[in-house]
Amino acid sequence: MRFLMMVKAKEGQGQPPAALMEAIAQSGAEASKNGTMVLTGGLYPASQGARVRIDNGRLNVTDGPFAEAKEVVGGFAIFELKSREEALEATKHFMELHREHWPGWVGETEVRQLFDGPPDFEAFQK
Repeated sequence: MRFLMMVKAKEGQGQPPAALMEAIAQSGAEASKNGTMVLTGGLYPASQGARVRIDNGRLNVTDGPFAEAKEVVGGFAIFELKSREEALEATKHFMELHREHWPGWVGETEVRQLFDGPPDFEAFQK
């Protein structure tokens, strides 16, 4: 099963500490070596992004930053794992690195399973 992990946080909390980036790089290297990490990446600030929205049949483009956004996605990773529980364990490990190396940082990682074939529409009923 493939899972997408999206790291969300308030912008403007400063640059991540070097120790955190080193710990994430080491963890990512291990996940790549054991074949569980498929892809990872960071994102530029929302001020350099845009949103394209349809509302009442009208298409609107809004340039960032987005005043109404309390948190924005700052990075992502895609993992190939055996279960949701394994995905949550990997995510908790990632968040522990933040707690250890960036005291005071506030954020979250959202975990979502990717479709690996025909969708299981019964899962949408939960």
